[in-house]
Amino acid sequence: MNQAHSAQAAAHALDVAPQHAHGTPNGKADGNASMGDILRRTKGLSAEQVNQALEYQNSKGVRFGEAVVALGLAQPEDVLWALAQQFHYPYNPQAEQRLNEELVVANDPFSPQVEAFRDLRTQLIPLMVGEAQQRHAVAVLSAEVGDGKTFVAANLAAAFSQLPGRTLIVDADLRTPRLHEVFGVEPGSGLSGILAGRSEPNVIKPVEHLPNLYMLPAGVVPPNPAELLQRASFSLLMKELLEKFDYVLVDTPAASHGSDARVIASHCGACMVVGRKNKSRTPAVQGLVKQLTKSTVKISGFLMNEH
Repeated sequence: MNQAHSAQAAAHALDVAPQHAHGTPNGKADGNASMGDILRRTKGLSAEQVNQALEYQNSKGVRFGEAVVALGLAQPEDVLWALAQQFHYPYNPQAEQRLNEELVVANDPFSPQVEAFRDLRTQLIPLMVGEAQQRHAVAVLSAEVGDGKTFVAANLAAAFSQLPGRTLIVDADLRTPRLHEVFGVEPGSGLSGILAGRSEPNVIKPVEHLPNLYMLPAGVVPPNPAELLQRASFSLLMKELLEKFDYVLVDTPAASHGSDARVIASHCGACMVVGRKNKSRTPAVQGLVKQLTKSTVKISGFLMNEH
């Protein structure tokens, strides 16, 4: 397969599968609906019950959500879910939890530990927005297997999906891909097929229960991942993705597998390095950072993972 054909396939493989409706049963966004309206539609509260809660709210000087819970009209989980719908905030109630337990940002978005991912998101935004020539995808790298790189990449993607716009997470680990398991996406077709020159429609898929988040799976594990990742079609692909999505994050193989991660980072233009507390070896991490500094890749920083 020559480079021109491969590049053409990459450009044609970016049709995005339609996003499923989320939130309300009728599939429509809640817009500026009040919490009372949302609870009426989704939890069956009557107009009389909503008025009762409003009276309690005014008399006690509490929030509406606190009022409906105090009156026994809804559970705290119901209020959190309605609040998430009101502010377009992805939230997966524990009672209905269908997402992988690793996705702490989606499963428990109001917990203090998730603030670390929001803070990291804030630090990365300057690399990912702005003029087209200055925008970058961000590759998530680690020196060794087991450092928690995929955990960080997945939760960071979930955090970005809570912002306006569309977020894409790309699984570029063509050796031991795992993101499709984390997000519950079919792994059949994906990045490896695109880079091999196969035109695969709707290869980018929406992530169920997480509005605004899409995923490009790794696809079939190829016998020659290093060679596929070196192809010029990968750079073309990343350029196309940055035109179609507001934020693009890329998971990579551990650097201990070879040069794959550094090659992917060069196609993305920016990266961050993940280490694991009490596990990552300092010489391995230092070696990876030293190799990256010899390239033109922008290093956004180093994250110590305690998960």
